[in-house]
Amino acid sequence: MPIRWYGPANPEDPTYRHFERIVNLTLHAALFAALNSGLWLVQEMRHPWAHLNWLSLGWLVVLLAHAGAVVVLRPTPRP
Repeated sequence: MPIRWYGPANPEDPTYRHFERIVNLTLHAALFAALNSGLWLVQEMRHPWAHLNWLSLGWLVVLLAHAGAVVVLRPTPRP
């Protein structure tokens, strides 16, 4: 089921901005998973790459920081 925003696209709306941050985090995670798994597959098939562990770990830290920012910046619920 695709992610959809029902309503007008108002960049000043805090809920819309949070939704946009969630979509960006989802794309970041998908890119991490696709490229990282592809790099590890190539490494296992061809030749070892000494710094792939550090690249994967560094990128994972950035991804977790991105997820933390999404959680911290979420809007307060409206009554």
